[in-house]
Amino acid sequence: MSESAGPRAHAHAHGHEHDGSGHGHARGDLADHAHAHGAHADADHNHGGHGHGDHDHNHAHPHGGVKGFLYDLFVPHTHDSADSIDDAMEASTAGIRALKISLVILLATTVLQAVVVAFTGSIALLADTIHNFADALTAVPLWIAFVLGRRAANRRYTYGYGRAEDLAGMFIVFVVALSAVVAGWQAIDRFITPRPVEYPWLLIAAGLIGFAGNEAVAIYRIRVGRKIGSAALVADGVHARLDGFTSLSVVLGAIGVLLGFPLADPIIGLLISVSIMVLLWGTVKSIGARLMDAIDPALLDRTERALAQTTGVVAVRDVRLRWVGHRLTGSATVEVDAADLPTAEEVADHAASHVHAAVRNVDGFAVAPTSSSGRAVV
Repeated sequence: MSESAGPRAHAHAHGHEHDGSGHGHARGDLADHAHAHGAHADADHNHGGHGHGDHDHNHAHPHGGVKGFLYDLFVPHTHDSADSIDDAMEASTAGIRALKISLVILLATTVLQAVVVAFTGSIALLADTIHNFADALTAVPLWIAFVLGRRAANRRYTYGYGRAEDLAGMFIVFVVALSAVVAGWQAIDRFITPRPVEYPWLLIAAGLIGFAGNEAVAIYRIRVGRKIGSAALVADGVHARLDGFTSLSVVLGAIGVLLGFPLADPIIGLLISVSIMVLLWGTVKSIGARLMDAIDPALLDRTERALAQTTGVVAVRDVRLRWVGHRLTGSATVEVDAADLPTAEEVADHAASHVHAAVRNVDGFAVAPTSSSGRAVV
């Protein structure tokens, strides 16, 4: 079996060392080997006529028009190999930086909105403020998860600590759900004990501030999440974008108050709470899929194509990929046209390097060669 650790040799173990691989290639040697065959990889691994950065998806999604715009806005891709960061430490550092910056932005947005709540007494803005504060706090467990993910694998955690991201995602779901319940309770209480909303024009400004802060965070988190392959960070960014639109709903409540309909404010507050719970379901499904080792079929297709288009590979079998936090690991069995073990391992090395070129956030990918008759090469 041949295993490649990717285009770069990592000085740290990231949970993907396969000591029982059956051969003596070191990680650094394999990384050098992958670079040494760069021209060869380009010649026989062109992904069907386009570069690695192109999206070649078997799953259809809308392009163009309003539907396509909304799809790209709220369902960003997380498997872009052209912009991906292929070094685990660099990816974790980028993720932590994104969390720090977005935490500051969201906290600043929350403080500004809280000041306006004190002046206006708006329950809709209070709901939005509570939720934005909860969203800011969700950066903390995700931050801890990125730090834990840097720890080396050991004999107990043989895949490392990357799954801490998924645990952080579960905590985020709980915190956001709790914020929705608190905001909903406040809205219902305002129906029971009405209170006039003051300074509605100030309320409109606060809603726009909330939208701007959330959209800035969304753009940054999604962009970094796509580069490092972190579904949790991308989902957090999408959630921030949706929160921006709930902040705009505060503006609608303020307009209702200006038009002489004071109940518009608690109605909007209650609708915000309900929408948070509805939108949270998408995050629950995403995290649940990760916990069940679900993988995007497009990533599997790309991996299979990289293996199949390697010179010497006759057939590809048993391809497996799994996420460990924001990094991928996997394995495959390939039938090779080789007369002896050294030649078979060389083909397997080429195939593994092609996988890393196609899916750059793969940390470890083991390729086991067999003869075209299905028996192990000896």
